[in-house]
Amino acid sequence: MKELIDYILQFGNLDKQQTGLVISRAIELNLKKGEHFSEAGRIPKQVGFIVEGVMRGYYYDNKGEEVTRCFISENSLVADYVNFEANTSSSEYLQACTDCKLIVFSKQNWEELSQIIAGWDNIKNKMVQICMYQKSRKGPVISQDATTRYMEFMENHPSLINRTPLAYIASYLGVTQQSLSRIRKNIR
Repeated sequence: MKELIDYILQFGNLDKQQTGLVISRAIELNLKKGEHFSEAGRIPKQVGFIVEGVMRGYYYDNKGEEVTRCFISENSLVADYVNFEANTSSSEYLQACTDCKLIVFSKQNWEELSQIIAGWDNIKNKMVQICMYQKSRKGPVISQDATTRYMEFMENHPSLINRTPLAYIASYLGVTQQSLSRIRKNIR
């Protein structure tokens, strides 16, 4: 829980009692590689904080192909927040790329914090803004050639290269897994 509290305190101040209230509303959750945190067609019911591991956001395009939109790793919130807040069905999936350890808040507990901690809404809004930014597709510029996209991915996400399956990275870059293997071979 220390990682979560340290993260929250970047966005505002909480006293010991308020910190205790946050901790009392949270539960630990372990996801195995491949398990989903939230799924398309369902209403997201929780907000998570990644203590260990990598998750990805993905959807299916109009051809039925999987498209990885973002990667989310340690010390970040993970949620389909727009649909969580609106209580509407998601159109995307959030899936564990590796085994993940999370700290999770149910919708009820997340909303209760706003009612019992003065200033929580301000802290929450700042955290959610970063979560939304991380989840928004800031992926590769498709007009760039595939090698440039991969080089930029390596520069921007060095910790993900050896932790994330190649198929997910290829999907994120908009190339086939075979093309990505060739690119990686030529770079070495």
